[in-house]
Amino acid sequence: MTLSRHLRGFVGPWAVTAIAAASFGQAASPASEGRDGPNIILIYADDHAQRAIGCYGSPLVSTPNIDRLAAEGVRFTQSFVANSICAPARATVLTGLHSRANGQTTNGGGFDDELPTWPKLLGAAGYETAMIGKWHLPTDPSGFDHWVIARGGYYNPDLVRPGSRERATGYTTEVLWDEALSWLEGRADSEEPFVLWWSHAAVHRTWMPGPSWHGLHAEGAHPEPATLFDDYSGRSPAAAAAQMRIAEDLFRAYDLKLPPTGEGVLDARAAAMLERLTGDQRRAWEEAYAAPNAAFAAERPEGDDLVRWKYQRYVADYLRCVSALDDAVGRLVDWLDEAGLAEDTVVIYTSDQGFFLGEHGWYDKRWIYEPSFATPLIVRWPGRAEAGTTCSELVQNIDLAPTLLALGGVDVPGSMHGVSLRPLIEGVHLFTWRREVYYEYFQRDSGRLSHTVAPHYGLRTQRHKLLHVPDHDFWELYDLHLDPDETTNLYADPAHAALVATLAPRLATLRERYGGPADR
Repeated sequence: MTLSRHLRGFVGPWAVTAIAAASFGQAASPASEGRDGPNIILIYADDHAQRAIGCYGSPLVSTPNIDRLAAEGVRFTQSFVANSICAPARATVLTGLHSRANGQTTNGGGFDDELPTWPKLLGAAGYETAMIGKWHLPTDPSGFDHWVIARGGYYNPDLVRPGSRERATGYTTEVLWDEALSWLEGRADSEEPFVLWWSHAAVHRTWMPGPSWHGLHAEGAHPEPATLFDDYSGRSPAAAAAQMRIAEDLFRAYDLKLPPTGEGVLDARAAAMLERLTGDQRRAWEEAYAAPNAAFAAERPEGDDLVRWKYQRYVADYLRCVSALDDAVGRLVDWLDEAGLAEDTVVIYTSDQGFFLGEHGWYDKRWIYEPSFATPLIVRWPGRAEAGTTCSELVQNIDLAPTLLALGGVDVPGSMHGVSLRPLIEGVHLFTWRREVYYEYFQRDSGRLSHTVAPHYGLRTQRHKLLHVPDHDFWELYDLHLDPDETTNLYADPAHAALVATLAPRLATLRERYGGPADR
């Protein structure tokens, strides 16, 4: 299927000629250049917010190795997900489809493993394929020549391979590097190109720093977001009801690494996490938290001061995990240089979704609001992606599967919702692109251990966002240029009635196409 045909429905019919011209450039695939395609490494973080990456302007952390990828490639500034939660994000990356079409709408079961995926198609085209790290789907990985699933959190993960399961010793981020290195070096004599999905557990909750990173990011040093004490006025009742507030919903032992005081099952979970640690790991852990926990006990902060303390502890641990992840990226990039593979390898850095780092008083994800909806996307392709460039087109994780296929010179199935980003990576400026991206969150949960985020859906353009929460029949509209923090809901403002009348039919069309029946 041609790229021009594939883009129908994403752009107006007036754009087809221009897209077709771009696709002729794409047809000059690496397969026509004397080899089967470049090597491809997809570095896939978990819950890594743009606000925690240096090249995205982070006020919180330095990430020199991820930043190096951006300095030597292209950084997408308007990159989003289709459904901000772990398993659905992975299903979307594999299939290029929105959640309802691939069956994985929530973190439960439902993934349709019979669908075309990029590992199956690239493997059929001669690529060696591997998946190493977090999987989080109900089926075993299919289409991969080699796979290792890591389970068990940040320390001493269980490594699941076809037919076996064994406990590794070490910090998970480093263990996953060792596994990736072993596979890469083990195929050194292969003539075939490879694609590696290097899927990290970091920086998912519960943000357990490794021994080498305990001393980084001193608590109390991190600027607070403007909306840390958001009152959710003007938003749907679902915003205030969500159980993901730093003030109330970070658990004492499980999240904050404080001595337990009777949270029952949560204390047991915290204990189980620490039981995985070896003696040396446990001693380093207890030493790292002893002094700050003693200071907390002496100061006994209350009210807003307690919220601020929780924010600082949470963010410090989150950033320590980010730094470990950045160091792992550095090891990989250095290895590519040393192995002489850097020029022949496309390196893509992204995350399954963004994350709230105190914005709106929250941690976690799930919402269509920017910190959760936006995700990093950086592509280094020496000789093809111009170093140090940015792309501001609206792109989405549905585009990753088509992009990987196009990089490998493989035709993109017409069933995929996404579009190959290869022209954008190579600096081809199409005179039009999609005008909006669609989002839908499905998971409905309740209880103390859940986040109770209501299902909702919406669209985002370059400037505006329109969303609907069906449980409350509540609409929200934001001008992201004037209100980047999304605190002023313009939906009921008569001055924006014409804008609503323009965006609502566009959302209805996207909902019919990707998410189910449109509102009538």
